[in-house]
Amino acid sequence: MSDDIPIEACTLRADDGVELEAECRMPGDPTGAVLLAHPHPLFGGSMRSLVTSELFRLLPAAGLAALRFNFRGVEGSGGTHGGGRAEALDVVAGIGALAARSPEVPLVVAGWSFGADVSVSVIDERIAGWCLIAPPMRILSPDELRGAQDPRPKLLLVPEHDEFNPPDTAAERSRAWTNTTLEVVRGADHYLAGRTALVAEAVQRFVADRAAERSG
Repeated sequence: MSDDIPIEACTLRADDGVELEAECRMPGDPTGAVLLAHPHPLFGGSMRSLVTSELFRLLPAAGLAALRFNFRGVEGSGGTHGGGRAEALDVVAGIGALAARSPEVPLVVAGWSFGADVSVSVIDERIAGWCLIAPPMRILSPDELRGAQDPRPKLLLVPEHDEFNPPDTAAERSRAWTNTTLEVVRGADHYLAGRTALVAEAVQRFVADRAAERSG
């Protein structure tokens, strides 16, 4: 499938009224949908950061609808940074927008770094599962990571040389999580330069598994 699927600019509205800048790419007859949540806004993170941008390019080429957005206070989004808690409303807004565009396929939230922690703090009936890419697992308190005890599947993609949450630490922190798989991204650090194709392939497999569960 071609990777020149057009980009649709759109605006999301969070439940507290904050408007968010977003972009969507919709292949014909998508087999799944992925909401992309970017890294920490206070350290330069945006929807145009490396992993988020590469997934936004690669996943639609593999037949998956993709929506990326800027958290509140970033670039063209309104509002101000909320420490990860207000940003949960932004994730919910993204889920709603993507679910409306692709209601018949499984929807997965894929967050990188800060976006991973915020994503797994959100429980929404429209989510089929979570892909947590290089999750720090310390942006929010363990009790706030509500998806950790949700029965739906979670995939942790942890870089082998992650500077903030290496595999052994991530395994210990997620030991009590339900329905959770941890995969190590070999040769990668937290920023995953040169390893984004591997991450995209893992996300594709995870979404395909959710589609198989739905059809089976």
